[in-house]
Amino acid sequence: MLQQRTLKSLTRAVGVGLHSGQKVELTLRPAAPDTGIVFRRVDLPQPVDIPVRFDSVCDTRMASTISPGGDPGAPKVQTIEHLMSACAGLGIDNLYVDITADEVPILDGSSASFVFLLQSAGIELQKAPKRFLRVKKTVEVREGEGRRLLWARLEPYHGYKLTFQIDFNHPAVDATPQEVTFDMGSGRYKQEIARARTFGFTKDVEVMRSRGLTLGGSMDNAIVIDDYRVLNSEGLRYDDEIAKHKILDAIGDLYIGGHPLLAAYTSFKGGHALNNKLLRALLADESAYEIVTFDDEKKAPAGFAELAPAW
Repeated sequence: MLQQRTLKSLTRAVGVGLHSGQKVELTLRPAAPDTGIVFRRVDLPQPVDIPVRFDSVCDTRMASTISPGGDPGAPKVQTIEHLMSACAGLGIDNLYVDITADEVPILDGSSASFVFLLQSAGIELQKAPKRFLRVKKTVEVREGEGRRLLWARLEPYHGYKLTFQIDFNHPAVDATPQEVTFDMGSGRYKQEIARARTFGFTKDVEVMRSRGLTLGGSMDNAIVIDDYRVLNSEGLRYDDEIAKHKILDAIGDLYIGGHPLLAAYTSFKGGHALNNKLLRALLADESAYEIVTFDDEKKAPAGFAELAPAW
């Protein structure tokens, strides 16, 4: 049987929120089978639990933000996508995330630090079947037209493969690969995707900060690009780091569906909003998906039983 996974012990991190600039402490704790991933705002007079679900997403501007029932006026946790991506990459099904502010710390701007935290706590197999969200028919969402067109699609696939194409019409970005494909079954999430950092353009910083965004951003936790080049002294971690970060985000955004996907995902210029719209379109059509388990690991897609070693 392909089993659910949680942590063996708790682990902690302290950092700042990318958008809020606030100091925040994160504690990752084991959770029982079928709990899913639950964020807990422990800084409030009465702690508030926010289970991660597609309909708990209340804001998708620059990040994925959740609140109980998706209520925009309720306590929230923003920028959950990098931690969610790490959980998906390591096959973590059940987890409590205690947090002391309304934003997950950005750490180094990628999901590599979260991968390290999860692995340092140890990963434990649980006596319950791992549930997958299997896509049965193609679902697509589109926005805009012409140069403003963006779209995202899920198609049936025995595994989980992601393809992302970027188009920023910017000399520094255009000099990097514009399309990346990654197969989760390769077991190489940690090596090939996790280290890809978030990125931003200097021309946008003033506007974003006037809106209370990117207050904690710096070259320590983001790729910073001016009108012509990458400003970080160390350059890029991968030659296709910008496109790979979009895949990292998509993995995290789509894991908000509550189960790992069995599907082929393709997107052109998509982002957090379109990813959530795609997830909602899929789950609104009961004929488009089913929940499956694998009693026999050999019948699971190649690489999925080894997706994350259990220490």
